[in-house]
Amino acid sequence: MITLLIQDTTQALQDTANAVNPTLSQPAQELRFIDLLFKGGWVMLPLAFLALLALVIFIERYITIKKATKDETNIMGQIRSYIQSGNLDGAMSLLRNNGSPLSRMLQKGLKRIGRPIKEIEGAIENVGKLEVAKLEKNISILGIVAGIAPMLGFVGTIVGVITIFHQVSIKGAIEIGTISGGLYTKMITSATGLIIGIIAYVLYHILNAMVEKIILKMETDAIDFIDLLEEPGS
Repeated sequence: MITLLIQDTTQALQDTANAVNPTLSQPAQELRFIDLLFKGGWVMLPLAFLALLALVIFIERYITIKKATKDETNIMGQIRSYIQSGNLDGAMSLLRNNGSPLSRMLQKGLKRIGRPIKEIEGAIENVGKLEVAKLEKNISILGIVAGIAPMLGFVGTIVGVITIFHQVSIKGAIEIGTISGGLYTKMITSATGLIIGIIAYVLYHILNAMVEKIILKMETDAIDFIDLLEEPGS
């Protein structure tokens, strides 16, 4: 009996609450991310462009950088053998067929053999700078996207808030539905901008780390190459 009394009381309270506020009895509408993206307004178009630009640059640079490290395993060991045996043509042919940034840098050094060491070092350093610049091409754009996207998303939210309060001023009354209904859809631009910015920031540092690894390898092999030329009998 007590259980039935509690159930009846609970049902009566719920019916009363529904009568006072009918929206309580309505099922919550499911939010779909795609729908929110379309409700974000015109700001979503440049954000979509920035996202596509960041993705294209990352894929292109990633493939280019990975190709730059191909066939570099023990290349200095092979060059050392050729130079110690006096077969400079064989070393030059090996580097020419390899085609990596490291190979082009060492190839410039081989062409300078017989000249002062300082001149060889300068030639290797200059080629190394050019090759690094080629590897870093367009990577800075990812950094720009990482900075612009969140700010652009915030601009979209601010424009949406201004529009909402403009509508409130026209109606002359504050309606919670008008404010909350418009605000949550406009905040999607800030969320989208932050997501794009974070992803672009991560991709930017991934590519930078890959380039730094190549630079370290080039510097190490350049030092080994100069040391090889300074060895007695070289």
